[in-house]
Amino acid sequence: MEVSSAKTLRGSLLLFVKGMAMGVADSVPGVSGGTIAVMAGIYEELIHSLKNLNPVSLWEYRKLGLAGFWRSINGNFLLVLLLGIVSALYLSANTVLYLLETHYPQLMAFFCGLVLGSTFFLRRQVLRWGGVEGSFLILGIGITLLIAFINPLAGQSTYLYLFLCGAIAISAMILPGISGAFILLLLGVYDYVLAALRALDVGVIVVFAAGCATGLLSFSHLLSWTFRHYREQTYAFLTGMLLASIVVLWPWKLTPEHGAIGASYLSPSAYAAATGTTVNALTALGFFILGFALVTIFERISRRRS
Repeated sequence: MEVSSAKTLRGSLLLFVKGMAMGVADSVPGVSGGTIAVMAGIYEELIHSLKNLNPVSLWEYRKLGLAGFWRSINGNFLLVLLLGIVSALYLSANTVLYLLETHYPQLMAFFCGLVLGSTFFLRRQVLRWGGVEGSFLILGIGITLLIAFINPLAGQSTYLYLFLCGAIAISAMILPGISGAFILLLLGVYDYVLAALRALDVGVIVVFAAGCATGLLSFSHLLSWTFRHYREQTYAFLTGMLLASIVVLWPWKLTPEHGAIGASYLSPSAYAAATGTTVNALTALGFFILGFALVTIFERISRRRS
């Protein structure tokens, strides 16, 4: 195993800051905590540590005691990184919820820019586009649109659904290029989870965290297998998901909260007429460009670091 990044106090503080950067990234759709981990130079150690975090490691506890078990899973590294991520998620939740309430179109336009920028990043991970890769791209688009338009569970807050959302989202959070927040938004619980973090709703947080832990111990290993054996097809599928998610993030749509049946996607002028609100499309366009530029910068830094 590599030497842990949390061996010294200075290393632990630096790792905590890197964890906070990952947490901020994963709190907004379109930016991946995995990409930040690559840029920070801790991605390989993170994946290696997570792979050691499996039921087999429990036997290390029986043989070597608690200290041996902790070393076998690189416990100091994972604990410090997790504390940084959770701290940032809690702090950013207040900001994001405030912006959702007061500057919804601008924030959604910013998210659209982030997601579209991530789409270009993922597209380049497919070195050779062929019929199979194109089919997985279309499959990703189709599944995302299906979830967006007819998902009967979206917006539910039952503990079982939150558990499943946590299991799925955490697997996305550790992948470069796809955001766990995007998955939560697609599943309809993004606002709810952020509000629970801000209010320190222990019940929701514990259930969601349990789902995350389950996802790390199970689904993340499945994702690791698919990337190892079907890397190009997996990236093509994820690219399709991100591309279609622009529909979910569209800033000017009527929802049941506006009295609409389902969701109606409108132009800025039509939205202004339907809701009686003032729409500044140029400001939204500026935030869209800003989001796209940020992901482009992150991606270039990541490539240089790699």
